[in-house]
Amino acid sequence: MTWNRRTFLGTGAAVVAAPHVLAEGQGKPRVVVIGGGAGGATAARYIAKDSEGMIDVTLIEPTRTYFSCFFSNLYLGGFKAIDDIGHTYGALAAAHGINVVHDWAVDVDRAGRTVTLAGGGVLGYDKLILSPGIDFVDGAVEGWDISAQNRMPHAYKAGSQTELLKAQIAAMPEGGTYAMVAPPNPYRCPPGPYERISMVAHVLKASNPTAKIIVADPKPKFSKMALFEEGWANHYPGMIDWIGEEFGGGNVSVDPGAMTLTIDGDETAVDVCNVIPAMKAGRIAEIAGVTDGNWAPVNAADMSSKADPDVHVLGDASQQGDMPKSAFSANSQAKACANAVRGALTGSKVFSPRYSNTCWSLIAAGDGVKVGATYEATEEKIARVDGFISQPGESAELRQATYEESEGWYAGIIADMFG
Repeated sequence: MTWNRRTFLGTGAAVVAAPHVLAEGQGKPRVVVIGGGAGGATAARYIAKDSEGMIDVTLIEPTRTYFSCFFSNLYLGGFKAIDDIGHTYGALAAAHGINVVHDWAVDVDRAGRTVTLAGGGVLGYDKLILSPGIDFVDGAVEGWDISAQNRMPHAYKAGSQTELLKAQIAAMPEGGTYAMVAPPNPYRCPPGPYERISMVAHVLKASNPTAKIIVADPKPKFSKMALFEEGWANHYPGMIDWIGEEFGGGNVSVDPGAMTLTIDGDETAVDVCNVIPAMKAGRIAEIAGVTDGNWAPVNAADMSSKADPDVHVLGDASQQGDMPKSAFSANSQAKACANAVRGALTGSKVFSPRYSNTCWSLIAAGDGVKVGATYEATEEKIARVDGFISQPGESAELRQATYEESEGWYAGIIADMFG
């Protein structure tokens, strides 16, 4: 399939019964969306666009420029400039009348249906959509906490952290060592850890060919593992040392001051250390009281919280079933959620959700691979229906076409998010 703007705008589904309309005399219904990424921006845009002014939509996002985690690895690899992955919110306000508020949401009162902002403002809502992405689990990597992020960056929230990691890679001494502490499942992807390793290797192969890469991984295997291992052997032979669970990859500590990584008792001096800790739902979901453990359980049909039917949780923060924590997933979930929210507030038709996901990864110039699936909403979860994955040994022409497909998808999802 060729991915472009039409691909995103052309998805449809079968009609189901329309829910109730907001009670007469209550005024224009209000939707507040927290988080302006692939889930939140898409949901806000679709609700505003499709309701044609019948719903008041406010999008709360602290940053004025959104740097996409997806394709941020390509910036590290030199295939993209930082401006290529940076996008603003002006069109959402100008074209769709969305009230874009650049502030932090610091509290949610579900009983009173209000959101409090760091600047002191309080917003009322009839429906609340949370799409806050991820935060990190405290103590997940011994020796590291968020105060060490400038010494050992995570670069898992794109922007300044990604620029910092790129600068550190460029400053590595000849023959130096780049280390990654990979995250346990489940984790946000993209920016995929193993695509990142590929992009770092691509840069070092050209600028620092005697450098080494160490990956300490608490998992015994990872998505597209055979494809990455084939690609690393073909493009970066001898450069990458992946240390999985069996060989101590889960028994890891770091010392940011000394710039050391210890794996199963064996200490190594490193020049760059990219620490990607275990993840959890963004903090506002916990504050709102819709998490159970690290994630926020939701109903598959409309992404509504299992704790509150007037709160919906999208993307990385949600515990929804079989879909990965990807931008494609968040965008797919957002459109189903937007349709359900609009139906609940205006009585418009609600469609049966159709969920899908594809994750592309670039291993080297022109060597793109992918994995994906379609899903359906069941009573228990979003369940996988069928899927596909690139195969080892594919032709260079097919791998090039896969990369070009990912470029088309990027243009399509950005248009779908921001208009």
